[in-house]
Amino acid sequence: MKKILIAVLILCLKQIAFAQSDMQTMADMKKQQPITYTCPMHPEIHATKPGNCPKCGMKLVKEKPKAVPKKAAARNMPVKEKSMQMDDVPMSTNPATKAVSYTCPMHPEIHAAQPGNCPKCGMKLVKEQPNIKKMPDGMKMPVTDSTEQGVKMDDMDMPAGPAAKAHLEPIKTVAAKFPPRTVRYDLYIADTTVTYGGKPKRAIAVNGSIPMPTLTFTEGDTAEIYVHNKLKEETSLHWHGLFLPNRYDGVPNLTQMPIKPGATHLYKFPIKQHGTHWYHSHTGLQEQIGMYGAFIMNKREEWDIPTIPLVLSEWTNMNPKEVQRSLHAATDWFAIKKGTTQSYLEAIQSGHFKTKVGNEWKRMNAMDVSDVYYDQFLINGKNQREQPQFKAGDKVRLRIANAGASSYFWLKYAGGKMTVVATDGNDVVPVEVDRLIVAVSETYDVVVTLPENKSYEFLVTPEDRTRSASLWLGTGDKVYAGKMPKLKYFAGMKMMNDMMDMNGNMVEMDGMKMQNQTMDMNTVMYPEITGEEKPAKKEQKVMPAVQQPTDKSMSGMNMATDNADLVTLNYSMLRDPNKTTLSNGPWKELKFDLTGNMNRYVWTLDNKTVSESDKILIKKGENLRIILYNNSMMRHPMHLHGHDFRVLNGQGDNAPMKNVIDIMPMERDTIEFAANEPGGDWFFHCHILYHMMSGMGRIFSYSDSPPNPDVPDPEFAQRSLFWDDQMPHLMGKVGLESNGTDGQLMLGSTRWKATTMWRLGTDAMMGYESETTFGRYIGRNQWLFPYVGFDYHYKKFNPDEKNIFGSDYKNLFGQVSNKENRHTVVAGLAYTLPMLFVADMRIDANGKLRFQLGREDIPLTQRLRFNIMINTDKEYAAGLRYIVTKYFSFSTHYDSDMGAGAGLTITY
Repeated sequence: MKKILIAVLILCLKQIAFAQSDMQTMADMKKQQPITYTCPMHPEIHATKPGNCPKCGMKLVKEKPKAVPKKAAARNMPVKEKSMQMDDVPMSTNPATKAVSYTCPMHPEIHAAQPGNCPKCGMKLVKEQPNIKKMPDGMKMPVTDSTEQGVKMDDMDMPAGPAAKAHLEPIKTVAAKFPPRTVRYDLYIADTTVTYGGKPKRAIAVNGSIPMPTLTFTEGDTAEIYVHNKLKEETSLHWHGLFLPNRYDGVPNLTQMPIKPGATHLYKFPIKQHGTHWYHSHTGLQEQIGMYGAFIMNKREEWDIPTIPLVLSEWTNMNPKEVQRSLHAATDWFAIKKGTTQSYLEAIQSGHFKTKVGNEWKRMNAMDVSDVYYDQFLINGKNQREQPQFKAGDKVRLRIANAGASSYFWLKYAGGKMTVVATDGNDVVPVEVDRLIVAVSETYDVVVTLPENKSYEFLVTPEDRTRSASLWLGTGDKVYAGKMPKLKYFAGMKMMNDMMDMNGNMVEMDGMKMQNQTMDMNTVMYPEITGEEKPAKKEQKVMPAVQQPTDKSMSGMNMATDNADLVTLNYSMLRDPNKTTLSNGPWKELKFDLTGNMNRYVWTLDNKTVSESDKILIKKGENLRIILYNNSMMRHPMHLHGHDFRVLNGQGDNAPMKNVIDIMPMERDTIEFAANEPGGDWFFHCHILYHMMSGMGRIFSYSDSPPNPDVPDPEFAQRSLFWDDQMPHLMGKVGLESNGTDGQLMLGSTRWKATTMWRLGTDAMMGYESETTFGRYIGRNQWLFPYVGFDYHYKKFNPDEKNIFGSDYKNLFGQVSNKENRHTVVAGLAYTLPMLFVADMRIDANGKLRFQLGREDIPLTQRLRFNIMINTDKEYAAGLRYIVTKYFSFSTHYDSDMGAGAGLTITY
């Protein structure tokens, strides 16, 4: 019996020992479970170290470890080491079918058994495709991400994803044919006529060419450029991105006086850099009608492969001055031409009525990605260009400059991936992409390869995707790059509704750091990424058990990467091959908010135009850090004259050097540059031409700069420079109908507006009224407008007049009305309400009060507009206007004084 008890005791102790061993093993496994990282936009990416996504360049985030079920853990406890196959040795897998699960691209910790929307941000859930290996019975083991040498990312070492770099084969180089020398060009600027848009229109050519001649130099040369102005107006030339003496930078009334008609001006400067740059007029709107060209500076040892400079541009048949005036007049003619009106009928048809109402409730206009409708897009002055001399296997370097006045361009190549090797004239570590978007005034160098003896399309598409232009490389059967589908504007509108608060400010999303183009909010509008727009009845609904999003979430945003293999370039993927850290010196930090008012087309930095701001004083030897936050709904390509800056993009010491940075809505980007010029005034501005002309910029001025000999009268020059954004714009509307005429004329500037309004009936019983006011807009959004003016109103008593309010002897405030014989001064406040209605409260010199509520141009359909007005003088009106052309409409309206009428309305 004693032996039996001893045996039982030994067995119990052995079981306890085994249990403790098992528990310790499980604890060790849990403790040793490695941290893994994934991409918010590509959840199939997994890595054992922090870094950048090899597909999109975004910063990888920690994956939330999944708990291992107890039974599975017990089943999969290793008994012998040889039963576990690691690394490159295949693992045994569980033959049982694994259920499909879904996750959020932005919140990989979210998992669901059915498709739907993310409870945190509202984005479309995508299928999980974990890139993992398994132990027997499904035990998951992380795969070691094959990464290259660590890349220092600000304060932490981060690996560079292998797919982010291009394996560009070594390319032979060739030495410059000539030693450093003086290279002279004579440029003759003259008027010409072109038919790019199907109609003969005025343009400006240089040496008879549009674009202007390609100017080619080699590093170490001296440029000697004589500009002969044969125009009947002033002109200038700016050398975009070049390091040169300030007096030759080419900004009229800032670094030089304009080149007068008939005059010749010499620009002479050393070539002390290399790369793809360009040059253009900086006078008025001349850049829009042909004054742009490529400026190529070769290295002393340059690649020995075929190289083609490509100057991208756009053409409008409309006079650029009329384009600018129309933008300030808030006409929606460009939207009509582009098919982007987003009217109420279109909203109802597409199931976005609530989105449209929400948009106008926040006092926003229709969603758009570009301001101007263009009749044609050009590559080196033609819509279609062919380079048939290339054959299979050839590599071609494309030096691309976006010389568009206001168009961003998507670039795609039918022959496969493009290898980006430089930006803004600065080399970058080669990176392969499927497509990239080049901002206004940016340059990129890309290398493409012809896979076969065919003709491959290099497709250039404006961001609004209205048209395109093509370069064909090679000969044979044509291989198309694939037309980019139409944008889903209501999806963009819904996104903007979520991003904008009631005060007109962009709302920064919780937990999201938007910078360096890594999160393109416009992705919701890209059908090739998020799928075609579906009818409302077929849209996925949020799962019943899903928590509703918070106020600062991205509710309803569908940024799922259905085309997960599509690699789009962003700034975080750019890495300089050399260190770009600035030399030691004192630091100055500046912060700017990019602000704007689309309704009145006023674009500013910190709600101030160039003319409203002082110059920013800097000292030679300083290092400047500039933090830019885009608090507007438009992208802005910010350009700094005469300097390159570092873009802080997570590449640490190897941050790329640029002179243009594209800042997307809600982005907060940081740039750094060394104040290393001997002196002068240097322009920093948005390079969308019409934004710049409205005042979106600043001037950096070196302290103690010597006088500029090319600016003999600085005060006069400054007044002339400020006139660019102070220039008033005329606009108006005149109705000619059977019951009389009504209309208004306005002369407006950045802050001020003078208006004359009239309603003239066909006889005295209908009345004659004229009201003239002058006032100033207050605030960044310019919703508040205090004014003073004079009101004249005469109306003969009409005993048969009918009014829905009954007698109009007294107004709704109980005061005896003077509207039938009024000639008095007035003062009032107008305020733009949600839904874009304008509330107007005023008092006249006789103490009579009037409150008026109204709105014009409510978009019922693409071309049909509705107007309505009512006030406390018991006056009311409503009307319809059908837009036929930019300037003419058919119209009808009913007025409480004038009755019903129909006719024409002229809009200017």
